[in-house]
Amino acid sequence: MKKAVEFRLIESEEMPPVVIKKDEDTNGCIIVLNRAHTIWLSLNRSTIPGITQSLAEKLNQMCDGYLEQQLFNMGME
Repeated sequence: MKKAVEFRLIESEEMPPVVIKKDEDTNGCIIVLNRAHTIWLSLNRSTIPGITQSLAEKLNQMCDGYLEQQLFNMGME
């Protein structure tokens, strides 16, 4: 089952241009785009979508490392 991604727009000088956060109700993803950084978002609008491949690789590395550590810990018990 594919999880839905919710997009929200805000305008806050204190927040970064893009935020990925957990939806507490559905455990899905919320992507927050900050209009206060429209110039930066505009200049990087072609770069930002390309982040997904690198992000997927880093997430896989992180998760694989965690699972390997859990398996190691189970073997030590």
